[in-house]
Amino acid sequence: MAETAWSILPSLITIALALATKEVYMSLLVGIFSGALLFTGFDIIASIVTMFEVMAEKVGGNVNILIFLVILGIIVAAITRSGATRAYGEWAASKIQGPRSAMLLTALLGAVIFIDDYFNCLTVGTVMRPITDKFKISRAKLAYIIDATAAPVCILAPVSSWAAAVGSSLPENCEIDGFALFLQTIPFNLYAILAMCFMLFVVLSRRDVFTMATYVRNFHEHYNVPTEYRDSEEPTPIEGKGKVMDLVLPLAVLISACVYGMLYTGGIQEGATVAEAFADCDASKGLVIGSFIAFVFTALLYLPRKVITFTSFCETFVQGFKAMTPANLILCFAWTLSGICSDKYLNLGGYVGGVVSANTDVIMFLPAIFFVVAILLAFATGTSWGTFGILIPIAVAVVGVDDVSMLSICVAACLSGAVGGDHASPISDTTILASAGAQCSHIDHVSTQIPYVGIVAGASFVGYLVDGITGNGWAGLITASFVLALVMIGIYTTVRPNGRK
Repeated sequence: MAETAWSILPSLITIALALATKEVYMSLLVGIFSGALLFTGFDIIASIVTMFEVMAEKVGGNVNILIFLVILGIIVAAITRSGATRAYGEWAASKIQGPRSAMLLTALLGAVIFIDDYFNCLTVGTVMRPITDKFKISRAKLAYIIDATAAPVCILAPVSSWAAAVGSSLPENCEIDGFALFLQTIPFNLYAILAMCFMLFVVLSRRDVFTMATYVRNFHEHYNVPTEYRDSEEPTPIEGKGKVMDLVLPLAVLISACVYGMLYTGGIQEGATVAEAFADCDASKGLVIGSFIAFVFTALLYLPRKVITFTSFCETFVQGFKAMTPANLILCFAWTLSGICSDKYLNLGGYVGGVVSANTDVIMFLPAIFFVVAILLAFATGTSWGTFGILIPIAVAVVGVDDVSMLSICVAACLSGAVGGDHASPISDTTILASAGAQCSHIDHVSTQIPYVGIVAGASFVGYLVDGITGNGWAGLITASFVLALVMIGIYTTVRPNGRK
């Protein structure tokens, strides 16, 4: 059943079960096993073997991300235990005037950390969660703001791990310069641009709709029961007398060291330029290098000054690991499901690619077709990188390299749809990490974000239709912006602000 319509079934089963039962782990496991059954022709023993073979392969290939998450968890636990997080929260609460300012600062921090979306989600959540809690901003709203800046910012930034991934997705021996093509797609990446605009509208207007409105309203009504919105684990005990600098310095070193780690893996010390180093970097390995440097720095910052004791610092190892266990487990299962759907097994991408290639007779609809297919593929597989990795070579083959303008629009549509589908998918790694960064229930984050994704995706779809008809990417951007503006005006005039003014 490889490379047929059946190949999408495991993803559909997983998503349907997750939304119906709100049990992510079991839903992923059922989806993985159903995919293995389809691949092996319903041979149960072979399916079990296949499932764990894929899991070992995917976890092994992504082990650097898991190590990075654990080290980051340890650093966060050490900062919390030192009292630095509390000191920072008290300082920030005295400077920030209200919830709107806190949410804007969250968005600004998300825009500044454009190097990598994994790093973005967890760092922004770690820094801003104590502040947003003080202003009684719901964890689902925090997760939405984090998610709406992480991938969209990274896919628009020329210097990021995403830019490198896009450049490497072009077919071998392609005459097009990957970095130059990426730069041309930036103004036409409608979903990424409009997602951030809509997020700013939600923050500034404090108006929420659909599931988010219900969640925010319930959050304020039941705020005196905080355990409903926090992790089930016991909070990290605060033992030290850390100051604001004990949070700022480790995070500053973490950011700097992660950037250096990515440049190092890209050959910056071998003479590569910054752009070349980012294009050739191993982002996950760079994050591990940077996080370990930050871990050592944190130990040297705390222990000699006796901010916390050596014993307490060592205890943060277990606490940090435990804090990241849910995210790591979901990631392992999500990667395994992606592996089952890969070209080595069910080949969902091959099936979708064949369908797209067979239905591209009308050139004017190509941008809209690529956008819709990218959203559906990213939603079903939970991977934006895998989605544009599949669709960009198809776009190059269908459009050709001579019509650079239309190729840029179609590639932008692939990237745009990949980010949109990734935002909506409950099995997406970045969606999972946004939930982890905000310490929000994963299903709560997905269910509250999906309607917002739908609004932005609808406006983007209209824009890509105009792109194809006019052959002008700027016309599509203006149209999509106008459509989204009408929606925002409608929401502003008909919906009352949520929460406190």
